[in-house]
Formats: sequence, structure tokens, C-alpha cells
Amino acid sequence: MEFEVGSIVEGKVSGITKFGAFISLPENRSGLCHISEIAYTYVNDVKDYLQEGQEVKVKVIGIDDSGRINLSIKKAQDPPPHSGGPSAPRQGGGRAPGGARSGGTRSAGFTGVRKSAEPQTFEDKLKQFMASSDSKLSELKINERRSSRRGGGGRK
Repeated sequence: MEFEVGSIVEGKVSGITKFGAFISLPENRSGLCHISEIAYTYVNDVKDYLQEGQEVKVKVIGIDDSGRINLSIKKAQDPPPHSGGPSAPRQGGGRAPGGARSGGTRSAGFTGVRKSAEPQTFEDKLKQFMASSDSKLSELKINERRSSRRGGGGRK
């Protein structure tokens, strides 16, 4: 059996690391399932989701020039009914299409954390962090320009 990108095969968890799990495949081959490819939700600890010896269904998502096989457990399954992906409705402020901020100004204590009843995916959390980071960097640059126009040293 030749492994091809896109094929789904059965395997057995042969080792667990903090960055993913090694999966034994047919024909004495093995592959790595990165921590980000284990579940549709944020995975903090692989051991919360997998155990050595566990049978799993995996999808081949890549084979590099060295013949190493990259695997995904989550892509071998149907996604949950609401995964919070790009087609999911947006809640709250954030950035409007084109990068413009929506809503009014935010207080200095705003952390960029949106509270919702549903667990957020890693991708959602990353998008929120990046938006918050961009906003803070923009504010810093504006304040820097203002202080340099005044002659540097800020208020005296």
C-alpha cells in the first residue's frame, strides 16, 4: 500500500510527545500527527485526547521529501456541527472587512478576550490575539508620533 496525500488509514498510537503523537501505520511505516491536528478544539495536552496503543483513523495530509508522513486525526472525521470556522457568524467587535475597526474606542484595560458560551478553536483565539496585537501596535505608533511632534520627552 503506497501512502498518498488525502488517503485515510487506520493506525495505532505508538508514542506521545508534547507536540503531537506518533502513529504506527501499515507496512511498518509511521507518521506524526501534530498537536494542532488532533482535535477541532484547542489541545493543551495530547494525553487528554490519546493514549499509547489506541487505534485511530488518520488522514495523510503531507509527505515530505524525506518520506516523513504528516497525519491528521481531526481531518479524518466529520467536523462538529459548529466548529467556529470562517463561515461561522461573528460576534462582537473586532475588525470589519478590510481591517477597519468596528465599534467605538476601547478602554486601556481591554484585553481582547471575547467571552462566549461555546469553546473557541485555536484559530479563533489566534485571530483575536492578532487583532488585539495589531490594535495595540497601532496605538503605540500613534502615541509615538504625537510625542515626537511635541519635542520628544512627553509632558513636563
